[in-house]
Amino acid sequence: MDPRVTGLLNHVRAQAENRPGVYRMFGPAGELLYVGKSVRVRTRLLSYFRADEGEKAAEIIAQAHRVEWEYTASEFAALLHEFRLIKSHRPLYNVEHKKDRAHCFLQLTREAVPRLRVVGQPGGGGSAEYFGPFHGRHTMADVVRAVNDLLELRDCPSDTPMRLADQFQLFPMKDDPRCMRGQTARCLSPCAGGCTQAEYLERVALARAFLNGGSDRPLVILRERMAMAARRLQFEYAAELRDRAERLERVRSWIVELGQTLRRLSLVYTVRGQLGGEDRTYVLRRGRIRAEVPAPQTSEELSALEARVRDIFAMPEPEAIGLRAQEAQEVMLIAKWFRLHPEELEGTVPASARTGDGAASEEVAEARVALARTLERTVEGPGGVEEGEAVEESGSV
Repeated sequence: MDPRVTGLLNHVRAQAENRPGVYRMFGPAGELLYVGKSVRVRTRLLSYFRADEGEKAAEIIAQAHRVEWEYTASEFAALLHEFRLIKSHRPLYNVEHKKDRAHCFLQLTREAVPRLRVVGQPGGGGSAEYFGPFHGRHTMADVVRAVNDLLELRDCPSDTPMRLADQFQLFPMKDDPRCMRGQTARCLSPCAGGCTQAEYLERVALARAFLNGGSDRPLVILRERMAMAARRLQFEYAAELRDRAERLERVRSWIVELGQTLRRLSLVYTVRGQLGGEDRTYVLRRGRIRAEVPAPQTSEELSALEARVRDIFAMPEPEAIGLRAQEAQEVMLIAKWFRLHPEELEGTVPASARTGDGAASEEVAEARVALARTLERTVEGPGGVEEGEAVEESGSV
């Protein structure tokens, strides 16, 4: 074993304890290579030194020049701390290896002429709006194609030159659409003066409303075309449109379900400390952590917590499903935690029960059961997991 690696091993053996926590591996120049978490930090770190050649753990330890760790109050606290560190620092091995291929998102870009597309993970610096997570990338790609065709949105590359009808031109000229969709009236052709920016953004707003569960305009258009095809005796085309409408119906129902999940993930969650860690209370609104405090031990501390919960939920907030990148990732993280650890729902209380006069224990129990069922359906997706898209539970090495 390399003397440097031996030194790291001896350091871990002498100092690390089997407690929940987060660890970090640094490279020769002090760059952060990897962030991981574990319920038993010592055991997890020692496993790196036993990894076989070719494994990710062996590759990381071969590059590591320093190992640091810190303990947390619980596994949940470690999960959150790891998530925040990865998002802040984007370590090399986390970015390259830590992906969840079971999910996909719909991305509505924030370009001057936006596009709707399927992506594997939210990313970027807030430059897009995300809807999801969804299972079934092929199904969602079909949905995006249908919505783009029905609302005539562009699907061309981001670097395609745009020439809107209201865009000033020193020497006006008539352009032909740059793609077959534009030539067959399935795109507004913003690249060739086919619409103004306001006309295009009106269609984008319809797409956003559909993805938020607030409009069924694409379905209405599809049903109108299906009825017209049937009147013209174009039965094969009508059947194709019917199948597409059924897919859109399933996805729209799924979107409504996703909205229910976000609403039900508005709760107060108390996590018991592990191995001497303190109990902590988290306030969640729509699947995102808005406050974190030590669990109240006195009536005064409980009153202070309830006042803070009221303040958090008194702030106006849209009920839209669309989220920024880090918001979507945090919601996904929290939902996955409760799905994998359903027993943790026993530590939750709906926010309404804390902010009002209190709810009966039966109502609290019913809310927990409803959330558990919603999370199960949310993970399964609108059409289940497709062939070739096996579910992977990602995690640290």
